[in-house]
Amino acid sequence: MENISIKAIARSEKPKKVRNAGFIPGVLNGPGTTSIPVKFDSIALNKIIARHGSNAKLWVALGDEKKFGFIKEVQRHPVEGKVIHISIQLVSKDQNVKMQLPIAFHGQNGLESRLLQLQIYKAEIEVEGKPAFMPDEVIVDVAKKEVGDNITVKDFPLSHEIKVVDPENEIYAVIKAAKAEAVEEAEEVKPEE
Repeated sequence: MENISIKAIARSEKPKKVRNAGFIPGVLNGPGTTSIPVKFDSIALNKIIARHGSNAKLWVALGDEKKFGFIKEVQRHPVEGKVIHISIQLVSKDQNVKMQLPIAFHGQNGLESRLLQLQIYKAEIEVEGKPAFMPDEVIVDVAKKEVGDNITVKDFPLSHEIKVVDPENEIYAVIKAAKAEAVEEAEEVKPEE
């Protein structure tokens, strides 16, 4: 696992003032502690989210302390889509945590070449385990699936240290036949007189 780290600066300003100064406001939540309001350098934080996703595991440096955690929530501007607030959950590396992991469906081109398509019902899976074993995303290969196949927990290559919290029979996606997109012009039939 790559060691990702970011510097957090304690803040007392309101979030709008923090954003105007080029930072992203956020909070650090720790076990048994109150939330600590902080701010992050927007360029550094956006790079981490772009590269490692919105559930990235990282080290947070606050003052002289460095603590391990993961991004719990990313709030984005509804129109512009830029990050406006972030919440980071601090944990000890041997503590179990629950997380929503994004599912990456690979091999969709293989389906399309066989006139099949993937219909996604749920794009995240809820899991529990130690942060050290937690992947950034769950990858499932759908290239060799057939019509009517369901994507379920059995299709996810998860480490045995990770426990799925979702119901065992949860269906995340289904393989369907692609609808023919042929557009035919309707012929006008003129009645004979």
